Amino acid sequence: MTTAAEAYATPGFGVENLPYGSFTAPDGSGPVLGVRLGNLAVPLERLLDAPGIPAPSDAIRRTLAAPNLDLLLAAGRQSWTDARVWITEALTAEGSDSPARAASHPVEAVTLHLPFTVADYVDGYASEHHASNIGKMFRPDQPPLLPNWKHLPVGYHGRAGTIVVSGTPVPRPKGLRPEPSGTPSFGPSRRLDIEAELGFVLGGTAPAGEVPLTQAADHLFGVVVFNDWSARDIQGYEYVPLGPYLGKSFASSVSPWVVTTDALTAARVGPPQRDMPLAPYLDDDSLENWGLDITLEVLVDGRTVSQPPAKTLYWTAPQMIAHMTVNGASLRPGDFIGSGTISGPNVHERGSFMELSWGGAEPFTLDSGRTMTFLEDGQSITIKATAPGPNGTVINFGEVEGRITPAS
Repeated sequence: MTTAAEAYATPGFGVENLPYGSFTAPDGSGPVLGVRLGNLAVPLERLLDAPGIPAPSDAIRRTLAAPNLDLLLAAGRQSWTDARVWITEALTAEGSDSPARAASHPVEAVTLHLPFTVADYVDGYASEHHASNIGKMFRPDQPPLLPNWKHLPVGYHGRAGTIVVSGTPVPRPKGLRPEPSGTPSFGPSRRLDIEAELGFVLGGTAPAGEVPLTQAADHLFGVVVFNDWSARDIQGYEYVPLGPYLGKSFASSVSPWVVTTDALTAARVGPPQRDMPLAPYLDDDSLENWGLDITLEVLVDGRTVSQPPAKTLYWTAPQMIAHMTVNGASLRPGDFIGSGTISGPNVHERGSFMELSWGGAEPFTLDSGRTMTFLEDGQSITIKATAPGPNGTVINFGEVEGRITPAS
């Protein structure tokens, strides 16, 4: 006899990771909530009563025998820890290899869904390198960062209804585009872009609002890879004075596996040195480090073009939660925060084509020798991510992929 963890783990998807997902089985049954172990999608509902598997508590049974993460997100931090402990015990129990294999399906054979119901969605702007690059392009005669940027985590409320799971085609959006004449034209975006981000999945409730920084991490369930597609021409014309609208609301893609924050303990690092004093509600100097050493990889049609480092993010997820709620805004299970485009200090670490091509003025070259600036119809974009795990292991986030289809 052996354990499921020993038999089926692969680098990146071992028992130290066990990301959650929602999927339909090859026979069409489901969706069910499960975890990924190696190349297996393990339905938790079928594991609950599998022979040789330790029996779970009634509370764990209720949250895991579900189609997605919604019940678990609502249950709160202690339930998240209890569920993860039981899943780990189940997959490391002697003799668990056979019942786990009998219950599971190959990952490539299941249909993956959004792992949770998105409640409210806030998109951040947490990367100093990205914000500085955009400022240099759009405001060359002014300081690249606006005066507020180092005092608060800038963000805007987005459209939750157009967040889609990896693999969903992305039609080219339409809107008003600026023209040299000064009169805008209506049509498909000519400057369609990606935004390589992390997405933070929130849980628990705070109906009265104001989650203090000391408690914010208790609401941080997990992390996904996030591509917040952006139509730069449409966005550039419409965003003054109230912010993005059609240029951002058409699609935002998430990876289907949610890596829990409990799996990211070894990836936690200090944020970059802050050079401005922070308001007390955002001051994390005396608190645990919540920077994350996660490296993203952006691929165009399967070829790597960029590797943005999330550890350079100036603002952390707990700071974004504290800021989001400090005015009394409520927090609900399934709330979702995007980090904003992640870019590092080097050219090969830029997380958008806007930066890689410097606004289209400097086309970049793919491995094939082809040059590009912004997205063309038919191109496929994949963003992957990995992080260090305990004892020299690796945490793999999987990938988020989308193919551009022509405008309707």
